[in-house]
Amino acid sequence: MIYSKLLEAKDDEYRELQIKIVPNIAPETVIGVRTPQLRKIAKEVFESGERDAFLNDLPHKYYEENLIHFFVLAMIGDFDQCVRAVEAFLPYVDCWPVSDQATPKSFRKNHQKLLPYIEKWIGSEHVYTARFGLRMLMNEFLGDDFKEEYLELAASPKGGDYYLKMMIAWFFATALAKRYDETIAYFENRRLDEWVHRKAIQKAVESYRVTDEHKEYLKKLR
Repeated sequence: MIYSKLLEAKDDEYRELQIKIVPNIAPETVIGVRTPQLRKIAKEVFESGERDAFLNDLPHKYYEENLIHFFVLAMIGDFDQCVRAVEAFLPYVDCWPVSDQATPKSFRKNHQKLLPYIEKWIGSEHVYTARFGLRMLMNEFLGDDFKEEYLELAASPKGGDYYLKMMIAWFFATALAKRYDETIAYFENRRLDEWVHRKAIQKAVESYRVTDEHKEYLKKLR
C-alpha cells in the first residue's frame, strides 16, 4: 500500500533533484516524492492498522520509506515508546535528509529523560546517529534548558565525515544566534576543528538571527 501511494505521488523532476543533493545513496532507491505528500502518507500509516508492521519491516528498500518512517515516529506521543522506536531505526539511517527531517513531539516535554539518549547518540560511531543526536541537542537544549556543558558535548565528535562536521557547524552557528555570550569563546580560542570553525562562522554571518555587530566581530575570527 505504501509503495503504491509513493508511485502515485512521484515527481520525476524532483527525483533528479534528490539524487543530486543526496549523492551517497543509490539512485535506484529514490522514487521522487515531495515532503508534503510524504507527510500525508505518514499520517495515513500512523492512523492505520499497518503502522507497527511498517515500523518493524527493516531495512526499507526506498529512500522515501525511510523518510516516512521518521515522520511516523515523530507522531508517537508516548516518550518511552517513541525513543525505543527511534533507537531501533537509527542504525538504518543512511543519509542526512532522513536524519534531519523529523523531530519527535514527545521529546519536547521529556528533556530530562531525553538527555542521556542524546549523549549516547552523539558518542556513536554511526555518523547519522551522531548527527541526529546533535540536531536534537540543538533543537531542544539551546533554550531554557541550556547549560554550557552542552557546547562541550556538541564539540566532542571527532572524525572527517563531511555530514557530521556540517552538523557540528550548524549547531555552533545556531548557538551563536541563541547563546552568543557563552559560545563565542569557542571561536576566540579556536576550540573547534578548523573546517568546522570557518563553516560555523560562515553560517552565522549568513543568519538573520545574529546581530550585525556580532557578525562583524565573527568575520575577524575567521
